[in-house]
Amino acid sequence: MKMTVVVIFFKSVVYARFRTFAARFFHTRIDKRHWECLQAPRATACQGRDAVPAGCSPLHKHRENMRLIMSDRPLNITLRGAETRYFDLSSLRIAPCMGCFRCWTKTPGQCVIRDDATTVYPCIAQSDRVIYVSRLRYGGYDSVMKTMLERAIPIQQAFIRIHKGETHHVQRAVRPKKATIVAYGDTGEEERDLFRRLVARNATNMSFEHYDIIFTTEAMVDDVVNKILEIWEES
Repeated sequence: MKMTVVVIFFKSVVYARFRTFAARFFHTRIDKRHWECLQAPRATACQGRDAVPAGCSPLHKHRENMRLIMSDRPLNITLRGAETRYFDLSSLRIAPCMGCFRCWTKTPGQCVIRDDATTVYPCIAQSDRVIYVSRLRYGGYDSVMKTMLERAIPIQQAFIRIHKGETHHVQRAVRPKKATIVAYGDTGEEERDLFRRLVARNATNMSFEHYDIIFTTEAMVDDVVNKILEIWEES
């Protein structure tokens, strides 16, 4: 019995040391990747895993006029402006949120899942204009976009504030945004109304100071996004 207790204790100590080493190792890797981001060209289309390092700097470092395009499918678009980031989420490795809240309690501002989402959510925080492109599914975002938005909770804090008479999380270095949500698919008015209500409720936690929702068909998505980019360039 005593030997069993000793073995279990030894294994727990070794496991704890291993986790500590792994956490430090991967944090070093992610910091190096963020440094590479700062050196990369600023107008970048992040398509595929090899392009992921061209993301954003850590949450505490802001860039001016950051613009973000995030899509659940590849887009045939022309990037405009010096501070534009484009992520094709369907080509990235993004695991579902575990709901462990360690990004609030253990590694504030950093998700413990070390996949491609760690490059995307700093861009969400730093951008002042965003385009989210998603298939409309059951009155909400499709699974690819929904998974990424859920993984973005490191940009919020565990603390609660009162905002317009409601409780909301305190933001972590998040810039106010002008957002355009492009929802595509063959949908009816009831599903669109559900989506409008969802975006309206999410707007505060996503720091939308203004937002528009554009419903379109899948065939017209590229044209719609390119038109928005032309408006960005003119403004």
